[in-house]
Amino acid sequence: MSLTPTELQSYLSALISGELKLSTMIWGPPGVGKSSVVAQVATRHGLEFVDVRLSQLAPTDLRGLPVPEADGQGSGVSKWYPPEFLPRAGRGVLFLDEVNMAPPTMQGMAQQLILDRRVGSYELPEGWFVWAAGNRKEDRASVFDMPAPLANRFLHLSVRADFDAWRAYALGRGLHEHVIAFLTFRPELLHRLDPSQPAWPSPRAWEMAAQLHRAGLDASPAIGDAAGAEFGAFVRLYEQLPDLGHVLQGKGSGLRLPDEPSVRYAAVVGLAARAATADEAFSAFTWLADSAGPEWLQLYVATLVSKFQSIGQLADLADLVGRDPRLADLVQQTLTLTEG
Repeated sequence: MSLTPTELQSYLSALISGELKLSTMIWGPPGVGKSSVVAQVATRHGLEFVDVRLSQLAPTDLRGLPVPEADGQGSGVSKWYPPEFLPRAGRGVLFLDEVNMAPPTMQGMAQQLILDRRVGSYELPEGWFVWAAGNRKEDRASVFDMPAPLANRFLHLSVRADFDAWRAYALGRGLHEHVIAFLTFRPELLHRLDPSQPAWPSPRAWEMAAQLHRAGLDASPAIGDAAGAEFGAFVRLYEQLPDLGHVLQGKGSGLRLPDEPSVRYAAVVGLAARAATADEAFSAFTWLADSAGPEWLQLYVATLVSKFQSIGQLADLADLVGRDPRLADLVQQTLTLTEG
């Protein structure tokens, strides 16, 4: 089953709500956000989250160390002392990441934990879910084949990069508007795996690129030279933008939206990303309604709705809907598409 990150969140949430403690394997390319989605789902449901990178462990790191204990009769036995990172109580998600990058001996140890919910003398508490993740062979990651008995005990979910889901996440996290605008213009660069290069575009890499860009640094070390060059050229187009601050304040009557499509993407997404209140959002909408065609209004509203949903400002969205029939119609269309 192939899912977007948003669909994966819904699926995992349903497993938790239904108390379905089925071992679940999440497949996907590097950097697509598998571990982030799992962490967000756990947080949303008030669960603890333990992230174990199996590829970085030895079998004794998971099973624990044998420690001799005297039995009081001149002899003794060895007990396995499990590692501290394994949960002892409560409710949560035990996430075994990079499971198929671990060598077969490590996968065998993990198999006991996944199938039997125990390893050595350790037993996983009843309130915990066991989920795992790994990369696919076609991603050219250094992976080992998963043993058939282990694979057959998992639910198998595949996650793919999805721009709409990433945009909502980026707006909610306050990522730099230049990055969001660029990827709105070039969504195919959200994820472009290039195993021959150390840096290439992925959702995870773009988040790092946004941090570099905000600090005034070149984004290429995170996303690669090719994507970095395109992004740099796009940023330079911002010099052609009208003063978006004036537009948001309702003072954009003398300003004109540039004709160049890439600059329009920058302006429209920039307005949605910067609008901090319903008044500012409405001022931008009325200016765009006079300056641009319906496709640009749709892009603005879709970005705005995604932002308000991600930061929990639905009251502002409701306020906007009643101000203009055109705006109300576009918001309804966007919400319908999102729910569908």
